[in-house]
Amino acid sequence: VQLQASGGGLVQPGGSLRLSCATSGFTRDLYDIGWFRQAPGKEREWVSCISGSDGSTRFTNSVKGRFTGSRDNAKNTVYPQMSSLTAEDTAVYYCAAGRPILTTIRRSSAYDYWGQGTQVTVSS
Repeated sequence: VQLQASGGGLVQPGGSLRLSCATSGFTRDLYDIGWFRQAPGKEREWVSCISGSDGSTRFTNSVKGRFTGSRDNAKNTVYPQMSSLTAEDTAVYYCAAGRPILTTIRRSSAYDYWGQGTQVTVSS
């Protein structure tokens, strides 16, 4: 099982960025893809999740209305689109595959496989 996160970089406040998480080695329909982020000196926090079965998405409140999610089934890749970025969005972003239920969707322990992080820096 492999997850490869990419797309991070430096972006100005108010800007947009699209991350990618390329996956392989597991049946797409059986695993949801979650995104977490960890800012310096802070705990890792859950950001979003896209369902492997129907592509539905969920987001933490702080990014609702600014982040969206999509997937390319042919490429087994998930794309979180981030817009209206602020300095508070600066963090290392990680994608992870798991089979969480609604009550565990925010927990790192609900995800079995993790990719390496990609750095997102929002700064002028």
